[in-house]
Amino acid sequence: MILSNVSHYLRQHRRASLDDIVHGIGSTPEATEAMLATLERKGRVRRLPAGSSCGSSCCKCDPAKLMIYEWNGGDT
Repeated sequence: MILSNVSHYLRQHRRASLDDIVHGIGSTPEATEAMLATLERKGRVRRLPAGSSCGSSCCKCDPAKLMIYEWNGGDT
């Protein structure tokens, strides 16, 4: 169930930080990272390099400390 929640969240938002995904699906960071790793292996999600922007213009977070993920699996 949580794998589909992570997929759905990233399909909607296209790019999000680990913290945003955790809060968006109501899970723990550890469980969410495990699901993201599974989606990465399947080629549906990719982790962006350190320093990447989440896509927001707020600039409140330190980009070097963020883990940003991007949906790569299409809309299906």
